[in-house]
Amino acid sequence: MNELIGIAAAAVISWINFVIIDTWMGLPESPGVKGADAIGRSVKKRGGDLAGGFFQGNIVCSPDASAGTLLGAVGCYAIGIPEGGFIAALLVYIGNRLCADPGYAGTTGALSITIIIALTSFIGLNPAYYVVGMVIAILTIQGISHTQASILLGKIAKKMGRYTKIC
Repeated sequence: MNELIGIAAAAVISWINFVIIDTWMGLPESPGVKGADAIGRSVKKRGGDLAGGFFQGNIVCSPDASAGTLLGAVGCYAIGIPEGGFIAALLVYIGNRLCADPGYAGTTGALSITIIIALTSFIGLNPAYYVVGMVIAILTIQGISHTQASILLGKIAKKMGRYTKIC
């Protein structure tokens, strides 16, 4: 498979994987820690969406599905499929407990991407594509425009019934 096409496909798959898991697990609904609250309110002050800001703040402050997806891909690349993904999931689980994070989004992200990598490896998408693709996916949420990304995340949260009730 062409590397650019493989990386683009892996980026889209990774983005969908972590955004759906993090939204389903409630990241847009409320800040899990003080830092997530501060980030969410800062994004809102700049014209963004509060729920999307909470989503962004939560993934900065604890190992949620974005980190789990990236670490799962790194584990599969470094150690192999599925062992590397399972080891990554265990490490993310421990990280969640160290952060006193009550959720399992990171662990779910690591496990789901391990399964996705195993299934898509048959069509030529290897773990290296997912490592690069996940970095690109995170960049679209955290690195290009917090305001615009938060608006998109807020719309997704509304559609999934996970929009914040906090003002």
